[in-house]
Amino acid sequence: MADDAREESKEKRRQRRGLLPPGLVDLMGPPLKVGAATGTVGLFSGIAAGIIRDSTPALFAVASGIQWFALGSSYWLSRSVVLNAWGGEAQVSDSSKTKASAIAGGTAGMVGGLIRGPKNIIPGVIVFSLVGGVGQAIVNSTQGTPADAKKEKKSFFESSWSPLKKLSDDEYRGMLDEKMLKIDAEIALIDDKIAELRAAKAAAPPPPQEPASKPGN
Repeated sequence: MADDAREESKEKRRQRRGLLPPGLVDLMGPPLKVGAATGTVGLFSGIAAGIIRDSTPALFAVASGIQWFALGSSYWLSRSVVLNAWGGEAQVSDSSKTKASAIAGGTAGMVGGLIRGPKNIIPGVIVFSLVGGVGQAIVNSTQGTPADAKKEKKSFFESSWSPLKKLSDDEYRGMLDEKMLKIDAEIALIDDKIAELRAAKAAAPPPPQEPASKPGN
């Protein structure tokens, strides 16, 4: 039994091993998938451009596919690195996502500029930064902004200038207990007053009685 368990644990460890560390696979996997998708789009667009220009479609397809693969993979890799450094995509606000996309767009533009020539680096950084930031802002507006809305949606009671305050359950119970204590104290004072009046009435001498008149007088 112990040998079987030991062999099973060894088999699991062998299955977990790979050529690359799991963290690197998680980081590089999505950018490579995005790069493959954009590279495929670039491949077909290069074929179309080669046919339109009456030139070699294969050459245009390869060049366009490589360029679009580099743009897509570098953009997604940069965006993933920035968002992970800021706490993860699920934790950051929409404005932070827009900034991360703009930074990633600038990185992709720099990579594209290096492929096309050094003089295209600065224009590529500017253009792709704007495209990345504006595109992410449009995506945020279509998907809604739950994180920002929660921060901005404050009730009237939570405003700093509001004369009213929203009470928690414990605060409400404490306020009720305090009011009940005041009511009990007032009732005790009233009972004391009633007891004093009764004691004073009992201690007061009875009123003198008039002598009864004799008959015939």
